[in-house]
Amino acid sequence: MQSPIMQSPINAMIQTLTEQVFKALVNQAQFSLEFSGQFKQMKTGLDLAKALLADTENLNRKNETVRAGLTHLKEVIYKADDVLTDCLVRHEYMKDASWAVYLLHDPFFCHRMGKKLRGINRHMKEIEKTLGRFLKAPDSIHADDSYQVRGIMSQDWNPTDTIGLDDDVEKIKGWMFDTTKPLHRIGIVGMGGLGKTTISQKIFHDVKVLAHFDKMIWVCVSQSFSAERIMRSILERLEENVSGFGLTQILSKIQGGLKGKRCLIVMDDVWSHTEVDWWTNLCSVLPKENSCIIITTRNEDAAISMGVESSRIHRPNTLNNDESWSLFSKFAFSSSSGICPDDQFENLGKELLKKCGGLPLAIKTVGSLLASKINSPSQWRDILESFHALTTEGKASPVMASLRLSYDELPPFLKQCMLCFSIYREDAEISADQLIHWWVGEGLVQGKGSKTAVEVGCEYLAELISRCLVEIVKRRGFDGKVYKCKIHDMVREMIIMIAEEEGFCSFNEQSRQKLTANSRWLSFIDEMDEKSLKYSSKLRAMLLMSSRRFEFDRISGFLRSLRMLDLSNCAVDETCVKDLFNWISSLRRLASLNLSGIQALKEVPSSIHKLLNLQLLILNGCNHLEKIHPSITNLKKLIILDLVGCPIQYLPQGLGRLFYLQELSGFRVVSQHRKQCFQLLEIKDLIHLRVLRMHISDVTIITDNELDVLSQLKMLKVLAIDAEDCREKDVFEMLDKLTPPPSLQELYLKNYQRETLPSWVNPQQLSRLKYLCIENSDLVNLSSGHPAWKVEGLCLKYLMKLDIQWKDLEKDMPALRYMDISHCYKLKDFPCSVIEFDSWRKNQD
Repeated sequence: MQSPIMQSPINAMIQTLTEQVFKALVNQAQFSLEFSGQFKQMKTGLDLAKALLADTENLNRKNETVRAGLTHLKEVIYKADDVLTDCLVRHEYMKDASWAVYLLHDPFFCHRMGKKLRGINRHMKEIEKTLGRFLKAPDSIHADDSYQVRGIMSQDWNPTDTIGLDDDVEKIKGWMFDTTKPLHRIGIVGMGGLGKTTISQKIFHDVKVLAHFDKMIWVCVSQSFSAERIMRSILERLEENVSGFGLTQILSKIQGGLKGKRCLIVMDDVWSHTEVDWWTNLCSVLPKENSCIIITTRNEDAAISMGVESSRIHRPNTLNNDESWSLFSKFAFSSSSGICPDDQFENLGKELLKKCGGLPLAIKTVGSLLASKINSPSQWRDILESFHALTTEGKASPVMASLRLSYDELPPFLKQCMLCFSIYREDAEISADQLIHWWVGEGLVQGKGSKTAVEVGCEYLAELISRCLVEIVKRRGFDGKVYKCKIHDMVREMIIMIAEEEGFCSFNEQSRQKLTANSRWLSFIDEMDEKSLKYSSKLRAMLLMSSRRFEFDRISGFLRSLRMLDLSNCAVDETCVKDLFNWISSLRRLASLNLSGIQALKEVPSSIHKLLNLQLLILNGCNHLEKIHPSITNLKKLIILDLVGCPIQYLPQGLGRLFYLQELSGFRVVSQHRKQCFQLLEIKDLIHLRVLRMHISDVTIITDNELDVLSQLKMLKVLAIDAEDCREKDVFEMLDKLTPPPSLQELYLKNYQRETLPSWVNPQQLSRLKYLCIENSDLVNLSSGHPAWKVEGLCLKYLMKLDIQWKDLEKDMPALRYMDISHCYKLKDFPCSVIEFDSWRKNQD
């Protein structure tokens, strides 16, 4: 296993930049030909830097010279990324003759870029020369095979340290004693410090458990492990001689030692889920009758890969307030048998507990720290006021060390994504879309194969959740798609410490972000001053979290390196909208722009065309936005355009030129007779479209030559049709004649005032459909008269006339495994409420 430092965020930065340079050279882009020598030199330098960073032994020492060299290397990489972005944008638009003339008005571009490239390569060479004195580029990189296994000794277990785990233990014991399964595999999954090992220890020493099993074996598995040594350790627990045996002989010995016995094996702190052959071999020799395996891990995928069913995964909760206080009292007031001396200490202690967020390890650590200060309320108050310093300066090092293991185990690209959480305030509920759009805009996430960057971003977020570093606040029941998430307070303390170490942002003693000249990411809050942004030219991402009026004229011409700007729900009045766009239009490298919920925004002006690198434009909820200037059709790199909730009657003609567009939301279908507007016919040119959300109204006209346009969108996965403004029978008849996209997976019909579904909504034409959502409709029946649906998820809301039996729905949709229902009064014999909002999941009814 590679050392954590080897996989630091700088590796991901180098990897991404190297891939972009290599791609430009291979594709022989015009700019790469113009600067061929400089780009080849850059790639060589990046390869060398990557090789030097593989010298983990010396990197671990990280002396001051190496630290400084790494800081300078990051600076150079950022500068190189700026130059490459400028070249890539120019190259993309030079393909278009109309843009080529405009871009050629800058005859000194090549001179400037050449000068910058030479400077970058010179600095990179100097840095690598410095690093080369301390770091050695290895010929090959071998995984560290170091490994430690230990057994549970009596001193490892202290039953008096446990609080609030009885329900966890009883639940797992119920699974263990279930006689319907031959070999029980149970997973205990959660973040570091949550008490997974403690729960397992309590089970391991339980009287009933001890009486039930003939053999009990505990193995602690480290991050780096050897399958052979794990098996030798198991054999040692069976008091067998292990010397001189090979793997096959060891397995045979384990099988003999456990034959005919009821066995409990605890595999504590499992990390990897990629190498499981050894585990399959081990399980094949274990007794199957009434035996049990318990796996504790921070990574849910590890448990699943080792054969644990999702229904047998236990996720411990954090302690509630009473439990937290009980555990805290045991340690903080140990000299008085856990009894708090007076109200003053109780009030201070409970304030500190809020910082611990119910995490047992944090509560124990802080309680132990305060135990020696039991006679000094002022010292308790000092610790409360400097809690951030307490965690970052090592006084709560067991907590940080435990959580840091989870971070260090992340691959470099996930480390960058994880550190983005650092700029959100404590206890913030974070929009998954906002987060992923940031990752895409800054280039932390890129498309892979047929998957879009947004789809990959969703996978990255799911992976962070699986590793118990991120918590889910709101998700879709059908497939678990995350809408909102958050992080534990202690995880936040850890990542703001690392984010500061890595130079992404800075924080004060209260763990609030402060703006510095070197900040890369910023959450702008009320206490900050717009003027200070003039001195933060390195910013690449900014979220406006201020509730006061922001004066954009004070920063005009600054922050030219921004890649992501989120001003959602910003307090902007009509007088400063012009200043806003004057500033925004100067941000030539901006890739993600979110202006959602800005009520003063009535028009997107022509200056939007200056954002040549713009890839995501989010305008949903701008309730007074009525017009978008036609120049938006020149934003050739745009992949997402979100206009949901905007009263725009029509979009400008020419949107079909946005070749890379993957998501279009808020498109109103109009008549072809309406000139200078985007029509349904143009959609066929958007061949990369994955998501389409459109509105129809009484003025909608779908002509014969438009009926099959959706069928030409071979990659479309999500289609939403809202007929809120439609009452005309003729329009519904036109909609009925559409030919659907062949690969559709999700269909949403809203305000569809008809008694039957469109004729194309049937299992034959929508053979890949997984999710169907129908809201506010006059629908009477769902039966299509066709073969059974393959739909797995169903949402039915406000369908007052829908009259079907549960048994008929089961017959029509045999693959159904999840359903949301609300206000469907005529549904009969359903396994959940059909009046108020309720949900049903297969095998849980």
